[in-house]
Amino acid sequence: MYQCIQAGHSQEPAMPSARTIGSRIRSFREEREVDLETLARDTGLDQCYLEKLESDAIYPSIGPLQKVARALGVRLGTFLDDQFTRDPIIGCIDNTCEGEDALHTGRIPRPSYTYQPLGKGKNDRNMEPFHIRIFPDGGERKTSSHQGEEFIFVLKGELLVVYGRENHVLKPGQTIYYNSIVPHYVGAASDEPVEILAVTYNS
Repeated sequence: MYQCIQAGHSQEPAMPSARTIGSRIRSFREEREVDLETLARDTGLDQCYLEKLESDAIYPSIGPLQKVARALGVRLGTFLDDQFTRDPIIGCIDNTCEGEDALHTGRIPRPSYTYQPLGKGKNDRNMEPFHIRIFPDGGERKTSSHQGEEFIFVLKGELLVVYGRENHVLKPGQTIYYNSIVPHYVGAASDEPVEILAVTYNS
């Protein structure tokens, strides 16, 4: 259960930087003159959760981000990149290219997820490819569902995928492809971080 930030609290949350997902969500929401109550209704997400998301107090998985993107009428990648280039798009992972740093979602020293968009710059794309690092957080394995499909390739570590009532543990080199309308959860299967390549398609 998420608690809303109380008005008049002695310590106001720091404003998120322009490099965070929360700040971009807030910017797009305000540009469209959508209040948090309306966004909560349209996404099915708790308003307190959205407040924490925009202030970078929590780290969202792809599922909630997909719901917010759909409700605001933008691509998921809109929250994750702001550059446009000509085809073909050539990228790299693991910070091996200058300027290709991962985008994370807040101020906590170790986030649950860091996202590196691999389709950055292609503004007419239908797929959203990412290099994602997932850190064990010991939290609740809360499933989410949204329209579309997801494909995951495990690079390092062991990945836990809860799909409906099924639990799957994937090792490096294994893949999984599923309809994301089925409630699912993706997280670290052990105390070690996981690295994956993920491609989402929002139908």
